[in-house]
Amino acid sequence: MEPTLLEVPAERASLTPPVYTRRNFLWLAAGSAAGLAFYAGEIARHELEILELTIKLPRLPDAFAGMKIAQISDFHFREFTEAAFLQAIVRRVNDLAPDLVVLTGDFVSNQPLGRQIGIKMGYHCAELLSHIECPLRYAILGNHDALVGSAAVTDALLTYGIPVLANGFVPLERGAQRIWLAGTEDALMQRPDLATALPSGRRPGLEPVILLSHEPDFADYAVGRQIDLVLSGHTHGGQILLPFIPPLLLPDLGTKYVHGHFRLRDGMQLYVNRGIGAVNLPFRFRCPPEITLITLQPGS
Repeated sequence: MEPTLLEVPAERASLTPPVYTRRNFLWLAAGSAAGLAFYAGEIARHELEILELTIKLPRLPDAFAGMKIAQISDFHFREFTEAAFLQAIVRRVNDLAPDLVVLTGDFVSNQPLGRQIGIKMGYHCAELLSHIECPLRYAILGNHDALVGSAAVTDALLTYGIPVLANGFVPLERGAQRIWLAGTEDALMQRPDLATALPSGRRPGLEPVILLSHEPDFADYAVGRQIDLVLSGHTHGGQILLPFIPPLLLPDLGTKYVHGHFRLRDGMQLYVNRGIGAVNLPFRFRCPPEITLITLQPGS
């Protein structure tokens, strides 16, 4: 029997491979860019991460072992951060039941809404943050707050029961033991004064000091001042992190210490929070907004 040729159906035989034209490529690229922008602006910008870590302080009194500090930062309220998202942040902070909440600046933005709207948003932001249930809560200002108006943003926070540490300090006491919480004015737009911000001469036995400073690179100026831990924000962690290349969006005094836990000289440690909001572009990519929950323990 002679072999027969395989017969291909006529409709299949008429199919031709797709032709990829320049126009098709541009449509595909545009669709991919639109999808990425939607993801970065509507999904990644709201994918909140709660980052928990333990930080050991050699001079921490036993009474403060296990103390939990929640840090939130860089709200940029109403530039892109919506009220509903900030309310969700506050609920998550309350769920964590911290012993202390620190708010490390940039509650509002000076652009694109303008100064007067920024001031109004400062009061709205402070009202939402006033629902944080932890009674120990303290704030410092950031560079955007100073651009909008440091007096106005400070008044907004004080009006809603949130003390502001502007080159000042407070003792935190448990029984006969204590630590100190200090805060500076913004390093870019104001005049941080460590001589005034730190409790010099009031620390028998060199009790630990935790310093709130909006710009993390300012920590280099604090080395040697008997500061145990610095908590900062400002960088947004880079906000948009593309693969294989360094962060593209880093501000002044936020290029050396971008995100995470650092050990500096003389035993000082630094933690940089990625913040909640976004500036310039309403996007985050591979850099989610963050609530930090730090547990303090004695030890080296």
